[in-house]
Amino acid sequence: MADKIKFALALLLLVAGVAGFYLLAERAMILRVLAVFAGFGLGALVAWQTEPGRQFFGFAKEATVEAKKVVWPTRKETLQTTGLVFAFVIVMAAFLWLTDKSLEWVLYDLVLGWRKT
Repeated sequence: MADKIKFALALLLLVAGVAGFYLLAERAMILRVLAVFAGFGLGALVAWQTEPGRQFFGFAKEATVEAKKVVWPTRKETLQTTGLVFAFVIVMAAFLWLTDKSLEWVLYDLVLGWRKT
């Protein structure tokens, strides 16, 4: 039950930060943005105190560790793959155009007998 109350308080702080952005419409933009950041930060701090919040932050930490293990392609590999994609698109475009024109000829000229002028 305490976790639900803390979660509700965290959401309320987040909403208060967004509401502060609109309530401070006459103030400098930096104050308005700081209100949103303050609401988000305080909401995150309160949410972190709940068990689901701790699990989420643990998951986010593990996800960051896993993302660092990714082997990203080199520039050469990226350019080669992009070139293959472009070549495939051109070949498919030519194939589809040829298929379309062939079906058009068969249907309009041979089957229906409609001659284009």
